Amino acid sequence: MLKEARHGTRAMMCALLLANLAAWAWAMTMLGASPVLLGAAGLAWTFGLRHGLDADHIVAIDVVTRRLMLAGRAPSLVGLFFSLGHSTVVILATLALVVLPAQGWLERWHLVGESFGTLVSAAFMLVAVVANARMAMGQWRALRQPAPLPAGAAPSAGIISRWVGRWIGRSWQMYPLGFLFGLGFDTASEIGLLGMAAVQARHGLGLAGVMAFPLLFTAGMALVDTLDTLLMCRAYGWGMRSGRRRVAYDLGISLVSLVAAVGIGVIELGQGVGPVAGGSLLMRGLMMASDHFAALGAGIVLVFLALWGGAVVVSRMQADRISPT
Repeated sequence: MLKEARHGTRAMMCALLLANLAAWAWAMTMLGASPVLLGAAGLAWTFGLRHGLDADHIVAIDVVTRRLMLAGRAPSLVGLFFSLGHSTVVILATLALVVLPAQGWLERWHLVGESFGTLVSAAFMLVAVVANARMAMGQWRALRQPAPLPAGAAPSAGIISRWVGRWIGRSWQMYPLGFLFGLGFDTASEIGLLGMAAVQARHGLGLAGVMAFPLLFTAGMALVDTLDTLLMCRAYGWGMRSGRRRVAYDLGISLVSLVAAVGIGVIELGQGVGPVAGGSLLMRGLMMASDHFAALGAGIVLVFLALWGGAVVVSRMQADRISPT
């Protein structure tokens, strides 16, 4: 079973790499040898890679991946479906920019969509906060039990099953969530991509050429979101020899997820109330943080990696200590 899962993961990563190569082949065919257009294509791909590291992506994938693993389901496609749903909005918006005769509709939609996208993201962050808080409390109570825990023991999914499970019980159900997250066009990468596509369309680039930009964006973001999912699967699926150490490790994961969800939720709410609340120091700090979502997401991933790596090192040191010499 484990061998089949590894083969499936390798096949999926190979397919994603081929999709990225195909997107680049399309871009080079449609955009020709123009250094300016190929540079714009590279920027679109970089926008996708960067957007996949946005902190709200990391937290959403984290929560759902753990939910599916606790339910005994394969979560390896969580990030892929989330990114495809998110990218669908970008692709449709790019099509509309080229096809629709009306001008300025994107700016008008941004005024409405930003509030809607922020509301969806903030609501999901609230679910993540409650879920991780309940998980952390259960793991803390388990650690305080005087009796030794059996190997692999872990608290029940509890609130995750009741909250997240009502909406997302399969990986493909991340697609509509990603679509809803994308409706706000509230990040610099999305706005930059659409602005770049609009400029090239006005300069006479055909539909096939313009669509190379959102396709590259989609390929880059799908690659990063899928890698994030696989990282979370390895981090959550890694087991220690002692049940108590395993629960301590899970508690650390829950606390990191909790802090991340609280921070992202506060930033999302700050985006919504910032124009009304004025220019206080707190609001300026929140708006600055919202402008660096990719850096925050990369920081969250690095903390997960550090926690996982530290746990592996401690486990090996303890194993060497008790092994016969």
